[in-house]
Amino acid sequence: MARVLRALRKQPESAAVQFEQFSTDSYPVHQRPHAWRDALHLHRLRPEMAPAAAPLYGTLTAGRTARGVGMARITSSPQTLQRLGDTADAVWLALHLSGDAALHDGQRTIELAPGDIVFGPAQARAGLDFRSNFRQFMVSMPRASLKARLPGGPGIALGHLSGRAGLGRMFAGTLTALADAFDTLSDDDVAPVESALSEFIATSLAAHQDPASPAISSTRAATVHRLCQYVDANLSDASLSLAAVAAHERLSERLVQKVFEGLGQTFTAYVRQCRLERCRADLANRQYGHLSISDICFRWGFNDPAHFSHCFRDRYSMSPRQYRQQANEVSQQSLRKRIRRGWPSGYFETPAEDPVASTARIDARTVADDGAAAAMQAASAVQHGSSAVAGHHHHLPATAQTIHWGYFGRSIPPVLTIASGDIVTIETLTQHAYDDHERMIKGDSGAESVFQWTREHKAVDRRGAGPTDASIYGRGSGEGFGVHICTGPIYVKEAQPGDVLEVRILDLAPRLAADAKYEGRAFGSNAAAWWGFHYDDLIEEPRHREVVTIYEVDCSQGDACAHAVYNFRWTPQLDPNGVLHPTIDYPGIPVDRTSIVENHGVLQGVTIPVRPHFGVIAVAPAETGLVDSVPPSCFGGNLDNWRIAKGATLYLRVGVDGGLLSVGDPHASQGDSELCGTAIECSLTGVFQIVLHKADQLRDEPYADIDYPLVETADEWVIHGFSHADYLKEFGDKARSAIYEKSSLDPAMRDAFRKTRRFLMTAMGLTEDEAISLMSVAVDFGVTQVVDGNWGVHAVIRKSLFAGRQRPPGVDYQKE
Repeated sequence: MARVLRALRKQPESAAVQFEQFSTDSYPVHQRPHAWRDALHLHRLRPEMAPAAAPLYGTLTAGRTARGVGMARITSSPQTLQRLGDTADAVWLALHLSGDAALHDGQRTIELAPGDIVFGPAQARAGLDFRSNFRQFMVSMPRASLKARLPGGPGIALGHLSGRAGLGRMFAGTLTALADAFDTLSDDDVAPVESALSEFIATSLAAHQDPASPAISSTRAATVHRLCQYVDANLSDASLSLAAVAAHERLSERLVQKVFEGLGQTFTAYVRQCRLERCRADLANRQYGHLSISDICFRWGFNDPAHFSHCFRDRYSMSPRQYRQQANEVSQQSLRKRIRRGWPSGYFETPAEDPVASTARIDARTVADDGAAAAMQAASAVQHGSSAVAGHHHHLPATAQTIHWGYFGRSIPPVLTIASGDIVTIETLTQHAYDDHERMIKGDSGAESVFQWTREHKAVDRRGAGPTDASIYGRGSGEGFGVHICTGPIYVKEAQPGDVLEVRILDLAPRLAADAKYEGRAFGSNAAAWWGFHYDDLIEEPRHREVVTIYEVDCSQGDACAHAVYNFRWTPQLDPNGVLHPTIDYPGIPVDRTSIVENHGVLQGVTIPVRPHFGVIAVAPAETGLVDSVPPSCFGGNLDNWRIAKGATLYLRVGVDGGLLSVGDPHASQGDSELCGTAIECSLTGVFQIVLHKADQLRDEPYADIDYPLVETADEWVIHGFSHADYLKEFGDKARSAIYEKSSLDPAMRDAFRKTRRFLMTAMGLTEDEAISLMSVAVDFGVTQVVDGNWGVHAVIRKSLFAGRQRPPGVDYQKE
């Protein structure tokens, strides 16, 4: 046993879901049966193997989530797996993946086909007889997670569900996908599946009650089911009461109370337990990391955070904050394991993702798990050839105190100070969230603090680089000369003008809706607006119209996409200060829902691939004064290139002390050109590593010669050209207006050509003739955007072009 334990524990200490791997191949043939028995015994299984001509073969991959759900994938030779009796308060489920198999419990035998599911209580001494090589996936779930769904805890017997049709087929598909990928998934990836598992198990086990347990009438059972369904659907309603439930079901309050008392608890206790379970799930889910503990308790119907905290401590023997911190530690260990040679695996790629960004609620005033940050930073440094030392992990939430809206400037006070190599989780908000307040703001204290605007109080007054007194157009403070909500700025220690800031995007994820009505869902907005390329070329009436389309962003594993929910035509909106906005001319205007018409059923049958990225990443311009956030330039800014996503790195030349890095304009998806005016504007949270390269230490690095934003991905270099490379210098005092009048694609293409030629000659060592030929035959030029004042053309240079070329010192043409 000790030998097996050592074999299991020699795997990396932590993974996205804590998992262990075992294989009989590690042992001599004669030792394999004993080692196999020891390994399975740890999972309450006893193998019985008949003598066989071929050596025993077996692999076991097993894991346990932060919420105590155990999973095991088994592949092995013919044998019988006897389930040992277990005193643990749990239930188990097994998905048969392949092989000739049957379930037996001493009284009956059930033949199993691939896709069939069997389940039962932990105490049941059931056995699985495998008459050929087989694959099996087993799940063990604590009974506590089912109590809210199984009031009174009915006795449970073995059950069987065919995977060939109906619910069984659908659920078997989900379990099969989980079986294939659970050892690569983060704890947050598994959380939604756990919820589905608990719903399925509760429903199925309730239908397979132990005949020895007290029976209830079918009428009473149906009543219990209806009552529990209604309660579950209305948990977020703080006014949910015994009287409301009785009135909805047309029963007397006394009868409803007696029904719950017959199940061993009061109505009030049942509701409280259901709410606590929902809150506990949200606290452990890093996808809700942007929600405060108070947000979560209000979200599920608790009126008083202090009362919620007291109930939570009584139920789980720790405070909500302690529970969340414990979940954060697991998340940090998950991140450390998932670094693959410096980068986490793709968030929207099959089979796995690790949405660190949206995630673990790391207190912005504290430093998180330094060990995880150090491991992640060190791995990333190796990947990039960086000498940066291990740094801290910071969390920068998006609140009214940590954002600046619609402008950049060297005079903006930093909200966070970091050192080179530090990891920063940065929350970002879309300025279009008020297009659907219920889906993108309501219940989210961070978003509410930014967008709060009443006649009495406007939380973030300045929105744009214009005059605060709105003396030009009267739109509002800042005049909307710049629209993006930017989180920051971040001061990087020792950064000085001329240095290069390397911004690595380690991870990102969408900000989920806080309203319980939209649990687990994310939304974004696309505005076909007056500044769009299309606006003066419409063919249907009215010829000048602005249309907002609300999208749901589905980040399901392996199926990341967006679908239109509805659209509406913009109508003149009166803001809380009494200013009328006939067009979308000022950011964050509260939309009066009674003034618009929602058109549902739009873009039916159309699926949009999700390409989450940050439209704005900028250092502060060297020029004095405030700069409009819309036109991009040499300092970065509103680049609007979907390639600036997870796994990409952006290099920017520092213009002021500390760099003053800001991030914003989050997008769920965008096509090259961003033609109609916006992308799918969707709040995101990202995990970044910031590395400083001192000017006097730059040698032959590809970014050593840049004075423009340079993007690096695993396979490409992306160079950004603009109509005017540095419009602030070129137009001087008139720059902020001239840039909108003098942009076109011709100079943007010329700028992209010149920068690409320079890059190929300086970074790649080509002659001018070589560079020009290569650009024509192998470099892809594309229109980045035609809506940001300073239009953009990008050049994509594939690193594989240089795989066979002798590399000058310091140049890494292709990451290995």
